[in-house]
Amino acid sequence: MNVLLPEYLRIHKPRTVPANVLVLAATNRAADLDPALLRPGRFDRTIQFDLPGRDERRALIDYFLERKAHVPELDAARARDDLAAVTAGYSPVMIEHLFDEALVWALRRGANALDQRDLQQAKLTEELGLQHPITYTPEERFAVATHEAGHATIAFLCGRDEAYPSPLRRLEVLSIVKRRGSLGVLGHNDDEERFTKTKSELLSLIRIAFGGMVAEEMALGESTTGPLADLTEATKIAATMVGALGMGGSLLSLSNGMPGDDLVKKVLDDDRSREATEAILDEAKANVTQMLQRHRAIHSALRDALLEREELVGDEILDVIRAAILRDRLAEIDLRERSSQEGQAPQAPLGGG
Repeated sequence: MNVLLPEYLRIHKPRTVPANVLVLAATNRAADLDPALLRPGRFDRTIQFDLPGRDERRALIDYFLERKAHVPELDAARARDDLAAVTAGYSPVMIEHLFDEALVWALRRGANALDQRDLQQAKLTEELGLQHPITYTPEERFAVATHEAGHATIAFLCGRDEAYPSPLRRLEVLSIVKRRGSLGVLGHNDDEERFTKTKSELLSLIRIAFGGMVAEEMALGESTTGPLADLTEATKIAATMVGALGMGGSLLSLSNGMPGDDLVKKVLDDDRSREATEAILDEAKANVTQMLQRHRAIHSALRDALLEREELVGDEILDVIRAAILRDRLAEIDLRERSSQEGQAPQAPLGGG
């Protein structure tokens, strides 16, 4: 009927203004998207969200802890800063799940609020798996404790200021409790969150990897199969230094910079690069041998503490180390005093500084 009416009598519909529509999409599998979706005029702009940084993790920790029962000690700024430091590489959901797992550990021990040790146990569970209750033979238990104490001693010593006994690496946990494929573990990380590493820092990581093997050789006269993963990691770092970072005497890079690039194989297949890689490894092992010989007191104290308690967490590791250093220095003072009284030249104790 409206159509049949004269123009001036017709009822006209109101004109609609086109709306500005912005279409957003999200995916965790960007590589699997159909390329047609990313053509011009479709999804033109791609925004990538990285894992949260330290400040962002601190904010997430504050948010999640408000909703979890926890001891008052975890309300301290230092405690939460430490949590933000040790959760490097964690996504928001991983941080939330860490607190959920910590609450499970708290309930298992009959508590109604999680504490620092629960968080450490939850972190170990997340990264290494649940504990496996096995019984070591006395000899193997001693070997595993010797091995892990060797790693911890070198991790403490690498880059340390001799005038102030605090490590530049954060020692998180030292354990001889079996988890997944590991008979023991040293959890350590950079004291400050870093995105690059110097040559000295990479060499320190290689030395830490050799700590277990050298400790076994010094205590047992030979090494066990325990250093398998350590040697793999040390070789990978050394090969990267030589074949990609120009830290092995040559500026030639064998890396193509693409994911899946088997750099270690390329380095080991090249005679000159293989030689440089072996030189780095040999020198690192020699340095570790000297360090452990000089600081036997620290290594022995950590080994004995592991044999007694099986697991040391956070400041418990440093407490054992600092007590060993104090005992060693007192012994050195006593030795000097007795030598002075007897008119003899003092000799340094085996433990070193």
